[in-house]
Amino acid sequence: MKYVAYDQDGGPEVLHVAEMDSPQPREGEVRIAVEAAGVSRADVMQRRGEYPPPAGASPILGLDVAGTICALGEGVSAWHLGDRVCALVTGGGYAEQVCTPAGMVLPIPDGWSAIEAATLPENGFTVFDNMVTRARLRRADIVLVHGGTSGIGSTAIMFARALGARVIATAGSAQKCASCLNIGADEAIHYKTQDFVEETLRITAARGVDVVVDIVCGPYLARDIMALAFDGRIACIAVQGGPKAELYIPALMHKRGTIFGTSLRPRTPQEKKAIADGLRERIWPLLAARDPIKPLVDSVYSFEEAAEAHRRMEASAHIGKIVLVPAK
Repeated sequence: MKYVAYDQDGGPEVLHVAEMDSPQPREGEVRIAVEAAGVSRADVMQRRGEYPPPAGASPILGLDVAGTICALGEGVSAWHLGDRVCALVTGGGYAEQVCTPAGMVLPIPDGWSAIEAATLPENGFTVFDNMVTRARLRRADIVLVHGGTSGIGSTAIMFARALGARVIATAGSAQKCASCLNIGADEAIHYKTQDFVEETLRITAARGVDVVVDIVCGPYLARDIMALAFDGRIACIAVQGGPKAELYIPALMHKRGTIFGTSLRPRTPQEKKAIADGLRERIWPLLAARDPIKPLVDSVYSFEEAAEAHRRMEASAHIGKIVLVPAK
């Protein structure tokens, strides 16, 4: 099979197409013939040598795919050959075939193409676990989403709206703020020209927000606390603003706030299956309507164009998900 390889850590130019034998599913796994694979910031970090795959994971890039089940490992009964699916994988997505535990697989939603479905797994698992389960999102909560046009940010906006919350998003340009509103945010803050704390407190009449979905962290974390409502929750999902933060703890205590952080990739298949079960119950029934949760495909590249896809990711030029396909 063909896959996107890199022989050494480095810039996007190290990516190239190579060939290897197809993987064989182990007990409890399925093999998927990949029609589309999502591109994530984690892929960029791994290519640079900053985010090594966990023990036992495929060294091939790619954390989410969509396609057709083409082989079943021993003990798999929930899926059948030919099923149209999308899936979270711990690696190996940038390939014509990939194996993954059966519990991390979900059906392609009715009316969604494989390219559209490839936008769902990594973003969906991450947002559902952090915003819905751990941050205990409730109907009528107010959510502040940083980086509203990123894959995580756009998914958080749409999931929050679908579950009855009000959403304020931040973005770095007027165009991206307009995109946040189009995606479903109630308000958008241009963080380069506006103070997101002041704007959030103005929008909420000084109440603050119940949940913050933060992919920036670093210097944002102390300001998140200032924007928080009483008993608010801050989900730290990534550290694009840097790995360290300085906090004034009495401010957090005064707000009775909670800060938590998670990482999805190293978790067990059983833990990821629990997230998949939650998605199947609460999110998947909403997807056929394509509103308020809709496919948000920024651009599509072939495996041969993987370097260009990574350059677009690194430039933060994308709105939604960048997708790779084996061939155009």
